[in-house]
Amino acid sequence: MKQVKLGELQVGVIGLGCMSMTGNYGAADPEESQATLLRAVELGVSLFDTANAYGMGENERLVGRVLAPFLHEIVLSTKFGFVLRDGQPAIDGHSDQVEERCEESLQRLNVDTIDLYFLHRPDPEVPIEDTVGAMARLVDKGKVRHLGLSEVSARTLKRAHSVHKITAVQSEYSLWTRDPEAEVLPMCRRLGVGFIPYSPIGRAILTGKISVQDTFEKGSDMRASMPRFQGENLRSNLDLVSALEQIAVEAEARPSQVALAWLCAKGDDLAPIPGTKRRAYLEENVAAENVTLSPETVAQLDELFSPDKVAGARYGQRWMRSQDTV
Repeated sequence: MKQVKLGELQVGVIGLGCMSMTGNYGAADPEESQATLLRAVELGVSLFDTANAYGMGENERLVGRVLAPFLHEIVLSTKFGFVLRDGQPAIDGHSDQVEERCEESLQRLNVDTIDLYFLHRPDPEVPIEDTVGAMARLVDKGKVRHLGLSEVSARTLKRAHSVHKITAVQSEYSLWTRDPEAEVLPMCRRLGVGFIPYSPIGRAILTGKISVQDTFEKGSDMRASMPRFQGENLRSNLDLVSALEQIAVEAEARPSQVALAWLCAKGDDLAPIPGTKRRAYLEENVAAENVTLSPETVAQLDELFSPDKVAGARYGQRWMRSQDTV
């Protein structure tokens, strides 16, 4: 697989997001998930992304168990920061709990050192310098190799980077989520920080396999609470996907592969992590590295999916309030 650089880390251009292997997008399928992880290694995938919040730790356990024989040839990425308070998810970036969360992830992953350790979201109540300072001490102790931040603003990234080198930023970035282009990506490039787009195929809408008849079960599928997947917003967004499908026919590729190829065309410092728990979709995603889009097609997609044409916010109001804007 083609390699890209995330700061000082070298990884395959297409990674694997593991969240759906323990729920969040419908029921889990442990047997198929294990087979998917093993197939990913066979295909040359080297970046595997999980988090302590996925499946309440079960995702880390699954990833750590299955990938244990391959630690010398892969990069394991995990995150901390989400906690439960009174049964509701919240963010905790206090420095006094950073090492404890890391120790828990080390045990679940069954590793001595985490390759790439992310703060899942900045805590608005805690200066980023405090959280990153505690994360930096993990590097000094040999428990973590590289630091990352997820869903961070450009200014917060700059402040964090002044405390300790940030290797990568992870944020949602795809044809229909272009927010990072304005400030975060330019700041990453100014600082030499890599970028990991999550949900690079729009939580499956850019596959062309979602229709207006689809429903998303509340409590087991995150999309049930996301405005872009509701009512008229969904209908409008599917019109964009129909146009994407036509471009994919011309490119002799799947819509999801065109979406990933578009991201790959945006720079050699990006490593998208499409998430899946099924081998067939994994193979389809990895094959996107062989799809080359002309500059004219990239520009056409830029215009087709300009932010003003995408209907609905990507998160509901509660999660939108939690986003880092400082």
